[in-house]
Amino acid sequence: MTDETVHQGGCLCGAVRYRITAEPLRATHCHCSMCRRASGAAFLTMATFPSAALTWTEGGPAIYRSSANAERGFCARCGGALTFQSIDDRGEIDVSIGSFDRPEAIPPTHHVWFPDRIAWLEIDDRLPRYPRSTADGLNADADEADPAG
Repeated sequence: MTDETVHQGGCLCGAVRYRITAEPLRATHCHCSMCRRASGAAFLTMATFPSAALTWTEGGPAIYRSSANAERGFCARCGGALTFQSIDDRGEIDVSIGSFDRPEAIPPTHHVWFPDRIAWLEIDDRLPRYPRSTADGLNADADEADPAG
């Protein structure tokens, strides 16, 4: 393992810290209303990793069942958004890129739920844009991707 395969981060107040010993499988800008509400932002950017690569090094997240299919992890003290995990796929976990010590090390690769974005949000990053989530089959939707928006 090299230094490039170790990512560290945590919440705003420092009560929860983590270490990830893998490169991300993907990095996603999500525009769904649930991610907007969970993050308090116009969209939420998450990096997906194998669950086994994530270790909590200080404290641990509080878990909120945000839907029938997913749980979100956050700091119980400061409220910082940390993780998203599908109930049906415990092999992967999404970690909020904003919580990384070096978020610039993980550039996003695409947008999901792009038609649901906030109307005033203008994006010209040229990343692929998908109408649904990666759980709906990102590769299967590749023909539906619209790089121009």
